[in-house]
Amino acid sequence: MSALQTKFEAAVANSKNLSERPDNATLLKIYALYKQASVGDNAEKKPGFTDMVGRAKWEAWDKLKGTASDAAKQQYIDLIEELS
Repeated sequence: MSALQTKFEAAVANSKNLSERPDNATLLKIYALYKQASVGDNAEKKPGFTDMVGRAKWEAWDKLKGTASDAAKQQYIDLIEELS
């Protein structure tokens, strides 16, 4: 396992223990970076207008299309460290 993967997994664990709950925009960024780092580009069907939360999450993830997995992992790590 690479050092980046180890740091990413530690950041994922740390994200569950933040002292304050981040605002919704930050939560969407955390979600999108996690999905991009662990799954890659968004290939899922866009949720309908009635699923506002699902749609916001889909759009946040879709904005990261083309971002390399390692780059997304590093951005995720940096963001969680900033919030800790």
